[in-house]
Amino acid sequence: MFRIEAEVDKERRDLLRSRLRDTNTAASPFIADLRRTPAAREVPLHLWALDDCGDLAGGLVGHTWATWLHVTHLWVDAPHRGTGLGSRLLVRAERIAHRDRACTAARLETWDFQAPGFYRRHHYKVVCAIPDYPPGITEYTMIKPLG
Repeated sequence: MFRIEAEVDKERRDLLRSRLRDTNTAASPFIADLRRTPAAREVPLHLWALDDCGDLAGGLVGHTWATWLHVTHLWVDAPHRGTGLGSRLLVRAERIAHRDRACTAARLETWDFQAPGFYRRHHYKVVCAIPDYPPGITEYTMIKPLG
């Protein structure tokens, strides 16, 4: 008999992550080999664009892991959109990931009303489309080879 609980529990979450990591490592020779390299660690990659007053004009938040750049957030403040700032942030992150961290590809998620066209112009390809996530919106997963 099992008791199922629905509650936020950071200690159990961490234990579950650890056990899942161990299970995955045991099941996959590739993951096991990866765990013995520096590429096994997620390394944050953050870029910040500040205007002349030092205020945040835009930024990119992501991380690198297992030879991939994962762009989590890319945002440009409305007055600075259309200036190329978003492109500069994305290209800089890709360059850092490729040249300094040996990443061979990049991935990201974006909604249909956000920036899929922007990412397509930067040679990202849609590999997954999830309709109605959330309802009325399509989420895209996009990837791009680096180098």
